[in-house]
Amino acid sequence: MKKILFTLLIILSINVSAENQKNGEKMKTFYDFNATSITGQNISMEEYKGKVVLVVNVASKCGFTPQYEGLEKLYKEYQDNNFTILGFPSNQFGEQEPGTSKEIKSFCTVNFGVTFPLFEKIDVNGDKTHPLYQFLKSEATGILWSESIKWNFTKFLVDQDGKVITRYGSSTKPKDIAVDIDRLLKGE
Repeated sequence: MKKILFTLLIILSINVSAENQKNGEKMKTFYDFNATSITGQNISMEEYKGKVVLVVNVASKCGFTPQYEGLEKLYKEYQDNNFTILGFPSNQFGEQEPGTSKEIKSFCTVNFGVTFPLFEKIDVNGDKTHPLYQFLKSEATGILWSESIKWNFTKFLVDQDGKVITRYGSSTKPKDIAVDIDRLLKGE
């Protein structure tokens, strides 16, 4: 039964993709989206074209908040090799990101020395989900094809062509993603 369901899902996915292309609809990539930086600038994801990008929904008062340290280490290690991390604060999980943009930026800088780009607080689930996160979740679903983000520090890895490669859960440590980043940077 599982095989039949999986096969049907693949066929449906191929048919929808082919139908969209036949109708002339442009297939979306990561680069088709904009977001507002934590300091208020409108940023096109096109700015990251040609880079490997790790997108993370973050929070300041979460049990996973210490991952900022590992994220910053990854960023510093690979930033000169066409890699970046984009942090998107969200207050949707236990209200663990209650601060203003200024407070969030200060917290990240003072406590973890964060230098990778941060964006304004957004919704990653529900009716007000940011369009970028709608795209990321549809491209790399979670357990049992669920699109919902389960908690803070869920991570999405995007390749140099704007294709979402995979999703990592909150408990995946940044250092454990380094192997996948290396592969993408080497073109594997």
